[in-house]
Amino acid sequence: MAWLLLGAGVVVTALVCISVGSVTLPLNTTWKTLLDAVMGRAPQEGVAAPILLAVRAPRVIAAGLAGAALSLCGAAMQGLLRNPLADGSTLGVSSGASLGAVLAMAFGLEIPGLPYAGSIATAILFAFLSLVLILFFAYTFDRSFSTHTIILVGVIFSMFASSLISLVIAFSGEMLRTITFWSMGSLAGASYTQGLMLLAALMVFGGLLFLRGGELNAFAIGEENAHHVGINVRRVKLEVLVCVSALIGVCVSIGGTIGFVGLIVPHITRLITGPNHRKLLPAVTLGGAIFLMLSDLLARTALSPIELPIGVVTSLIGAATFVGIIFRRRKRGGV
Repeated sequence: MAWLLLGAGVVVTALVCISVGSVTLPLNTTWKTLLDAVMGRAPQEGVAAPILLAVRAPRVIAAGLAGAALSLCGAAMQGLLRNPLADGSTLGVSSGASLGAVLAMAFGLEIPGLPYAGSIATAILFAFLSLVLILFFAYTFDRSFSTHTIILVGVIFSMFASSLISLVIAFSGEMLRTITFWSMGSLAGASYTQGLMLLAALMVFGGLLFLRGGELNAFAIGEENAHHVGINVRRVKLEVLVCVSALIGVCVSIGGTIGFVGLIVPHITRLITGPNHRKLLPAVTLGGAIFLMLSDLLARTALSPIELPIGVVTSLIGAATFVGIIFRRRKRGGV
């Protein structure tokens, strides 16, 4: 039932987000225009079709898919590490992916015949290397993998990666404005091609994460117990880390640093579905799509005609949620 409601929520949210903007259009006009485009019929004359099909629809699609991917990554990492504060933002993985994408943009790294492939590949590589480094140092400092240690190492790594990004930006010359705005998170100018890339990544890597729901449930009672019930712990951990890194890398390379999505949505969704990852992972994917589409709508309309970076909106919401989670856990006996 929860999945049905979330699925309907995704459709309704997408329609509302496509309709509302600097020029707000009726929902029936939006629905008819989108239906005509899907059926291959010629759109009606007027401003509706160009605005909806060329500008808003690809942006909303990209926002929904990016939100789904980031939320799924957050839920998978929290299950794998048995850490409710684990997320690409809090662990520094997003900062590592951003560093890779910024380097690719600044130095013009491209793969011939494949648009955006250079920055995407570099972001994925740096995201994976960042996650490996963070977990390595956390394990070196604290063999128990405590929440405090992992978060502390993630924050330190984020600061380090941010300083390198600032250094690259300082010497980026003509790319200064583009990289600066991109680094704050923005889906302005998103294309159907980018949406297709996000969809492909979500289907491949997200699908693999869905298949690991049972293993993530076993990790909740400890890696040793998971091993005793026949799970190849190392292989599952590597698969999850690779999938998470790939999804975060694709999202960051397209939309910049959009923080805290993977922290907020899993906590809210877990209250609805419970901790079972077989139910949680699909639900959190739909919930993440709704959250980021609404965040993007807020970024576009809150101070219209000025557009806020979507990363600023999600970070403000995420910071408040992060503090609330810490206080709630401390009241229950501490983190």
